Amino acid sequence: MSALTPLCALAGAGFRRYTTYRAAMIGGAVTNSVFGLLRASVLVATIRSRGGPVGGYDTSSAVTYAWISQALIAVVELFSWQEIALRVRTGDIAVDLARPVDLQFAYGAADVGRGLAALLPRSLPILLVGAAATGLALPTSPWPYLLGAVAVLLATLLSFACRFVVNLAAFWIVEVRGVVGLYVMLTTLLSGLILPITWFPPWLRLLANLTPFPSMVQVPADMLLGRLWGPQALAALGVQAGWLLAVGALGRVALTAGSRRLVVQGG
Repeated sequence: MSALTPLCALAGAGFRRYTTYRAAMIGGAVTNSVFGLLRASVLVATIRSRGGPVGGYDTSSAVTYAWISQALIAVVELFSWQEIALRVRTGDIAVDLARPVDLQFAYGAADVGRGLAALLPRSLPILLVGAAATGLALPTSPWPYLLGAVAVLLATLLSFACRFVVNLAAFWIVEVRGVVGLYVMLTTLLSGLILPITWFPPWLRLLANLTPFPSMVQVPADMLLGRLWGPQALAALGVQAGWLLAVGALGRVALTAGSRRLVVQGG
């Protein structure tokens, strides 16, 4: 049996798990569509008040960016996720660690399945609403979509790697809601979800680019918009992959240290 077989099975399980709650998917799509309309309106108003493009975005590209970034929310999963932290708190993590599949890869595979489950019921309706409400300025070449698909996959894996590290804080602190809340706040601000990173003042743009967060929203959105191409696109994918390796390694170190702490406390 291939080493990938259990991971593929876990990805399939994650897909089935999240496609079970169809009403929640529909409700999430409606909510994200409403916020997409609000964000598109704010971006358009800002550009018109400035009398021209802002940060390299004109009205049509800014509107499209708003809708694409809204569609990415459910796939990439930027917000609160405490599944591992809760299992550490209850002690169920000991069962997970005893299983023959690596904990980090197992949860990562299931998260890929979750992201795939969100594509059609959550992301596509948002883009359809955007196309009907404001119109979308999408590329005509297939390359932005192919590169964008790779960027979205890397963004989803990177988001999981970051959330995995945050959840592992539960090995050292009893209550992680504060840590999770801080992480969500930073991710929402620095990923480009609220505003494109290029709209930030120079100091905040520099701070954002020193974190992995722009690789979760700004990069895949710009890739799908066709704003990144050729060497720029390859460099952006390289940055995403570099952050994924770095945060993944940090998660590995934290998991090893946390597991030792669990053994010591549990005897």
